[in-house]
Amino acid sequence: MLIMSSHLPPLAALRALEAAARHRSFTRAADELNVTQSAISHQIRNLESLWGHKLFERGTRPLTLSKCGAEIVPIARDFFGKLSATLESFSVEDLPGPLKISTLESFALTWLVPRLGDFHEHYPEIDVWISTKDDLIDFAVEDVDLGIRFGNGNYPGLHSSLLFHEYVFPVCSTQLLNRLGVPEHPIDLARFPLLQVNDDAMSSQWETWISAAGVPELPLDEGSRFPNTNMALQAAVAGQGVALARSAHVDSGLSAAGLTRLFDVHCPATSAYYLVCPDGAQSRPRIAAFLGWIEAEAARSQQRYEMEMTSMKSARSGS
Repeated sequence: MLIMSSHLPPLAALRALEAAARHRSFTRAADELNVTQSAISHQIRNLESLWGHKLFERGTRPLTLSKCGAEIVPIARDFFGKLSATLESFSVEDLPGPLKISTLESFALTWLVPRLGDFHEHYPEIDVWISTKDDLIDFAVEDVDLGIRFGNGNYPGLHSSLLFHEYVFPVCSTQLLNRLGVPEHPIDLARFPLLQVNDDAMSSQWETWISAAGVPELPLDEGSRFPNTNMALQAAVAGQGVALARSAHVDSGLSAAGLTRLFDVHCPATSAYYLVCPDGAQSRPRIAAFLGWIEAEAARSQQRYEMEMTSMKSARSGS
């Protein structure tokens, strides 16, 4: 269907439509755009008059888009996203300013923060602001540019790219080995306290490793439990038991953390790290600069771990 230029709406009206659809409320859209609720309502009525179709089902709470509105809003949203990304890409003058990243606390402490010095050397004009939370990000309401999450990569409506896979393996302190002896086979862990993590991404990882090691009889119904991997690793450092480490959490080396790896069972975790951001935002200069840098760092980290695994297996097979 050919649409005459006279049917093209003012940008202000299109923005009002997109905001009202996203918030499912004229009032919240008005708050975002710093106008009155009646102004939003007036803009929507003008669009409906211009196109001869209703955009919202009247009398519904929260607001519900009509069939016509449901077809138009994604086009409007895509337009604003691409326009914003294009305007940002015109000049490197857009690079200065903070880049706000949300990630898991454990990942920030053990992997990301130690590497940020290198990023600042390459992009001294970009300040990185880090916030930590375990929940998913709502980019529509949270002041965040980019998220790093541990999951399966299924984040509807967002741009998602794999950062790297992780591997899990049991670790413990030297003092625990001195007290209980060195386990020769995975089944020997039955006489060790197993430290577990109570979160959705890690709660099943012990089962995954036990299956890969071929020792399904290891008990998992007792022992200390912790809210995150970092806390479990700290307990392992203190000699309280055997924890399941993730490769990114001990990337700087087990000896530096006061831990020893047990066995060479190469077991991929059931989840991986992903970068997420609003679709289209990945082309914005500050985000694109960070994505390029962290993807290169992640590739080096993954390669280093896999080389260490190969070296460990070669050493044990030759002994």
